[in-house]
Amino acid sequence: MVLMRISKYKTINVKHNALICCYTTNENIMEKEFDVILTGSDGPVEGIAKRLDHSAYDEAYEFISTDETIHLLIAKEHGNWIRVAGTDPYFSGWADELADQIK
Repeated sequence: MVLMRISKYKTINVKHNALICCYTTNENIMEKEFDVILTGSDGPVEGIAKRLDHSAYDEAYEFISTDETIHLLIAKEHGNWIRVAGTDPYFSGWADELADQIK
């Protein structure tokens, strides 16, 4: 599983040899972004999450920490939130924490 950031508004996720594209348009970016705080091992991890228009899932969100060291992409699959991609290592609870903060 690989997450490649192509530009500020386009992310490509490769999962199980399938190419999935995620797009966010400039005009709606402010409506879709929101502040998120995840629980890290050394304290809170602050960042921005945004909804992605995603072809393979009903809903998908990308989290990027303020210092850009942590990336997390979650999506709703069969009614449950799952981690689709992101940086390693990661805490398994982050997908649920991010999902709980979605407005």
